[in-house]
Amino acid sequence: MSSSPTSAQATASKTSRIPKVPFWAQILAGLVLGVLLGWVAKSGDLGWLTSTLQHIGDLFVQLLKLAVAPLVFFAILVSITNLRQVNNAARLATRTLLWFMATSLIAVAIGLAIGLLTNPGAGTGLTPKDGKLPDHAGSWIDFLTGIVPTDIITPFTELNVLQIVFMAAVAGIAALQLGEKAEPVLTISRSVLELLQKALWWVIRLAPLGTVGLIGNAIATYGWNLIGKYATFTVDVYIGCALVLFGVYPLLLSTVAKVNPLQFFRGAWPAIQLAFVSRSSVGTMPVTQKVTERLGVPREYASFAVPFGSTTKMDGCASIYPAIAAIFIAQIFDVHLSIGDYILIAFVSVIGSAATAGLTGATVMLTLTLSTLGLPLEGVGLLMAIDPILDMMRTATNVAGQSVIPILVSAKEKILDREAFAAATSIRIGDTGTGTEPEAATGTVTEAEAAPVPAAAAAG
Repeated sequence: MSSSPTSAQATASKTSRIPKVPFWAQILAGLVLGVLLGWVAKSGDLGWLTSTLQHIGDLFVQLLKLAVAPLVFFAILVSITNLRQVNNAARLATRTLLWFMATSLIAVAIGLAIGLLTNPGAGTGLTPKDGKLPDHAGSWIDFLTGIVPTDIITPFTELNVLQIVFMAAVAGIAALQLGEKAEPVLTISRSVLELLQKALWWVIRLAPLGTVGLIGNAIATYGWNLIGKYATFTVDVYIGCALVLFGVYPLLLSTVAKVNPLQFFRGAWPAIQLAFVSRSSVGTMPVTQKVTERLGVPREYASFAVPFGSTTKMDGCASIYPAIAAIFIAQIFDVHLSIGDYILIAFVSVIGSAATAGLTGATVMLTLTLSTLGLPLEGVGLLMAIDPILDMMRTATNVAGQSVIPILVSAKEKILDREAFAAATSIRIGDTGTGTEPEAATGTVTEAEAAPVPAAAAAG
């Protein structure tokens, strides 16, 4: 008898609980509020508000970057060792790399076509005097020699992701060779990875607030007038990314993997929207891996393909953007590009995409492209002001591709769980098998949703 009131109270508590606001709605609210506050700060010349927005955005990005170095190292290390759980691991890795290159080639072709059709540098009013040399410029020598670090500390302190990937790959391959002797190190690595993913979840939950700061600061600092000068270029980048995101990827999913593209977007949307806001493929990696697993990709393979893709698969930053940007800068500086130059752009985009390393911004990739073509590096300075606005769409495209490719490879290898793919819209992404019942998808990202199942589970 005494249990009845308690049960009634519990039921009343559940029904009266304030419903959670879906994560996508939180992000959208952050976008709207950021634009509004940025406009107020710009129109009212409120320096304190601009400074506040800048600090909020910078703090969010800095928190993401804080986890990047150790997250990349341990994710790559653990993911390589997890490949021993997968049959035909070498073939899976090779097919993944080939699909990365193939889709990059398609993306750069789209970027070049759009740039040639629209002439983004014409009528902007910009001149070579408006450009300035970037602080850091990429070159093929720097790229090739920069892969191998001079010590094991500097890559972490200077956040050289490419060198971190190299060290992690070496450590992972060595662990595979050692077998059981390396198990104590792998156990620690899996625990550290799980800890990092938990900590990164707390940062991810701040994404709506970070959105307010990042968008608001961009509007308050640059204003709509500056954006107007880059209108054609900005539209070109967004259209190019949209064609890849909503055209190429769905076409590949439907023809190669023979799955419903709408199902993919419903399942992968939490990762895509977070990428749009955070502008960091690596920062989004835990969510990307989780949604990829929920879309039917085996966990052992996803734990390799997604971290690998987060540092090398950059259709937005490394293919579409540098192609259009090279044409834009060539027109500003009145440099004629030949067919050979366009082939070089495609080559750099396909081979050099690892230079972007999954971090916010694509400056290194752009300088690598410009230096290869012999274009003035001052052209990078022309695009720095508009970069944050472009980077949102670029990163969303990157992350979508990082989830699409494992699905394509899994489908071709006949290891894709098609039932899980079909159910991705009707269960919570956070259903980690801990007894949570499936429920209708609401777009809400919970703590369990954002943090992937620990890699340790995949290995044993």
